[in-house]
Amino acid sequence: MSSTALKFGLEPEGAPARAVRVFGWTVLAFLVAFLINNVLVVGFGFPGIRGLFSGAAGAWLHPLIYVVVAAIAVGYVLRTPTRALRWDAMCLHDFNIYVIRALFWSVLLVGIADSTIALMRVEKLFLFFMDEDTARIFGKASWVATRIHMPLIAAAFVIAFFTRTLGFTWLALLIVAAELAIVISRFVFSYEQALMGDLVRYWYAALFLFASAYTLFEDGHVRVDVLYAGFGVTKRGFVNAMGSVLLGMTTCWVIIAVGFNGKQSMINSPVMNFEVSQTGSVGMFIKYQMAAFIGLFAITMLVQFVSYFFEAVADHRDEPGHREATPAAH
Repeated sequence: MSSTALKFGLEPEGAPARAVRVFGWTVLAFLVAFLINNVLVVGFGFPGIRGLFSGAAGAWLHPLIYVVVAAIAVGYVLRTPTRALRWDAMCLHDFNIYVIRALFWSVLLVGIADSTIALMRVEKLFLFFMDEDTARIFGKASWVATRIHMPLIAAAFVIAFFTRTLGFTWLALLIVAAELAIVISRFVFSYEQALMGDLVRYWYAALFLFASAYTLFEDGHVRVDVLYAGFGVTKRGFVNAMGSVLLGMTTCWVIIAVGFNGKQSMINSPVMNFEVSQTGSVGMFIKYQMAAFIGLFAITMLVQFVSYFFEAVADHRDEPGHREATPAAH
């Protein structure tokens, strides 16, 4: 039993809910299959699903991936027919929290490293340590992204495995500190660089987009609850379950489908080309990551909506273990 499960006193077994679990896990299976196919299309030049209609070689692999991954999801449900909905929900939440925690560490490490490199590049401080030809590579976004950003992101996922704090508060504090540094340097020392604004936008985008899934778990999003406030637990469960499917999951799928729609899409293109902002070498090389933030937001929210859906159905069925969210405590 995981630490989160122990915290909420959950039991792994409960009343069967095969149809609900098959739907939820199949949604996540399609997400995995979609992302695998996106990598094959963008990174390895596979034809994609559209290639089936033109008879392109290798196009058969894409629907096969969907079938195999969906079969694995259905097989998992059939092998665990009495697995409790709340247990599944908490397992998904645990996984999502780990990913979000790793993403926060990523933006912290990359933000500090890239802003330092940008400052040294703008002020030509590299020339004190190396020759001009060597210093020039720090002005190439592709080199900085692959040799510095990627190792830091990998390290962030390792760090996140051994830590338990999400870092919302600390990231918010860093944003305030970065803003304060802009104010002091501009109005006291009459000094400002584009990288300073880039760092604030980078961290603020991460705070807003990555914290959304955890906020959903804690029921911290704003509700227009003219009727909802008067509902009981079971009726709220029904409303939350329907809203998760009809509004939450569909919105996430639209973002994912549009954002990852081919090599020239709004997410794939900047990431594959390590796109930088219009400030160029005087700013940070993180614009491609901010494009990826949109996709990561939709992915983490979709996982959380499936978890929320499981928990809502459990509430509608009046199963034991109902959790009262307390956003004020976080």
